[in-house]
Amino acid sequence: MAERLRMARRLLADEIGLVEAAMTLSRMLGLSRRQAYRYLELARAGTPAPSPAESSVTITLKMPESLARALRAHATEHGVTTSEVVRQAVAALLAAKGRHG
Repeated sequence: MAERLRMARRLLADEIGLVEAAMTLSRMLGLSRRQAYRYLELARAGTPAPSPAESSVTITLKMPESLARALRAHATEHGVTTSEVVRQAVAALLAAKGRHG
Protein backbone atom coordinates (compact mmCIF):
# COMPACT_ATOMS: atom_id res chain seq x y z
CA MET A 1 0.00 0.00 0.00
CA ALA A 2 2.80 2.42 0.86
CA GLU A 3 4.39 2.19 -2.58
CA ARG A 4 1.02 2.63 -4.29
CA LEU A 5 0.30 5.77 -2.25
CA ARG A 6 3.77 7.18 -2.97
CA MET A 7 3.27 6.60 -6.68
CA ALA A 8 -0.21 8.16 -6.55
CA ARG A 9 1.25 11.23 -4.79
CA ARG A 10 3.97 11.54 -7.44
CA LEU A 11 1.41 11.38 -10.23
CA LEU A 12 -0.79 14.01 -8.55
CA ALA A 13 2.26 16.23 -8.05
CA ASP A 14 2.95 16.02 -11.79
CA GLU A 15 -0.43 17.70 -12.33
CA ILE A 16 -1.32 15.42 -15.24
CA GLY A 17 -5.01 15.21 -14.39
CA LEU A 18 -6.94 12.64 -12.42
CA VAL A 19 -8.05 10.50 -15.38
CA GLU A 20 -4.56 10.23 -16.84
CA ALA A 21 -3.08 9.61 -13.37
CA ALA A 22 -5.59 6.78 -12.79
CA MET A 23 -4.81 5.21 -16.15
CA THR A 24 -1.06 5.44 -15.49
CA LEU A 25 -1.35 4.03 -11.97
CA SER A 26 -3.59 1.24 -13.21
CA ARG A 27 -1.18 0.32 -15.98
CA MET A 28 2.01 0.56 -13.90
CA LEU A 29 0.74 -1.41 -10.91
CA GLY A 30 -1.72 -3.77 -12.60
CA LEU A 31 -4.68 -2.27 -10.71
CA SER A 32 -8.23 -1.87 -11.84
CA ARG A 33 -9.15 1.70 -12.70
CA ARG A 34 -11.39 1.78 -9.62
CA GLN A 35 -8.48 0.73 -7.37
CA ALA A 36 -6.26 3.37 -8.99
CA TYR A 37 -8.84 6.08 -8.30
CA ARG A 38 -9.08 4.90 -4.68
CA TYR A 39 -5.31 5.28 -4.21
CA LEU A 40 -5.38 8.69 -5.87
CA GLU A 41 -8.19 9.78 -3.54
CA LEU A 42 -6.28 8.53 -0.50
CA ALA A 43 -3.18 10.37 -1.72
CA ARG A 44 -5.16 13.55 -2.32
CA ALA A 45 -6.70 13.26 1.16
CA GLY A 46 -3.24 13.12 2.67
CA THR A 47 -3.64 9.60 4.01
CA PRO A 48 -0.31 8.62 5.54
CA ALA A 49 1.39 5.60 4.03
CA PRO A 50 1.98 2.84 6.55
CA SER A 51 5.53 2.59 7.76
CA PRO A 52 7.17 -0.56 6.42
CA ALA A 53 8.91 -1.04 9.78
CA GLU A 54 5.69 -0.63 11.75
CA SER A 55 4.25 -3.90 12.98
CA SER A 56 0.56 -4.67 12.92
CA VAL A 57 -1.56 -5.48 15.92
CA THR A 58 -4.81 -7.38 16.06
CA ILE A 59 -7.90 -5.62 17.33
CA THR A 60 -11.41 -6.92 17.81
CA LEU A 61 -14.48 -4.85 17.12
CA LYS A 62 -18.20 -5.37 17.04
CA MET A 63 -20.45 -4.16 14.26
CA PRO A 64 -23.93 -4.91 12.98
CA GLU A 65 -24.14 -8.09 10.94
CA SER A 66 -25.37 -6.18 7.89
CA LEU A 67 -22.33 -3.88 8.04
CA ALA A 68 -20.00 -6.89 8.33
CA ARG A 69 -21.65 -8.46 5.25
CA ALA A 70 -21.23 -5.21 3.33
CA LEU A 71 -17.59 -4.96 4.43
CA ARG A 72 -16.83 -8.50 3.25
CA ALA A 73 -18.63 -7.92 -0.06
CA HIS A 74 -16.73 -4.68 -0.64
CA ALA A 75 -13.39 -6.35 0.13
CA THR A 76 -14.16 -9.25 -2.18
CA GLU A 77 -15.29 -6.94 -4.97
CA HIS A 78 -12.03 -4.99 -4.75
CA GLY A 79 -9.73 -7.96 -4.27
CA VAL A 80 -8.45 -6.91 -0.85
CA THR A 81 -8.84 -8.19 2.70
CA THR A 82 -11.39 -6.83 5.12
CA SER A 83 -8.47 -5.65 7.25
CA GLU A 84 -7.16 -3.56 4.36
CA VAL A 85 -10.58 -1.95 3.84
CA VAL A 86 -10.81 -1.09 7.54
CA ARG A 87 -7.20 0.23 7.60
CA GLN A 88 -7.87 2.49 4.61
CA ALA A 89 -11.18 3.73 6.00
CA VAL A 90 -9.74 4.54 9.42
CA ALA A 91 -6.67 6.23 7.90
CA ALA A 92 -8.88 8.35 5.61
CA LEU A 93 -11.17 9.25 8.52
CA LEU A 94 -8.26 10.30 10.73
CA ALA A 95 -6.62 12.25 7.90
CA ALA A 96 -9.89 14.11 7.21
CA LYS A 97 -10.40 14.76 10.91
CA GLY A 98 -6.88 16.20 11.11
CA ARG A 99 -7.69 18.63 8.29
CA HIS A 100 -11.07 19.68 9.69
CA GLY A 101 -10.36 19.80 13.36
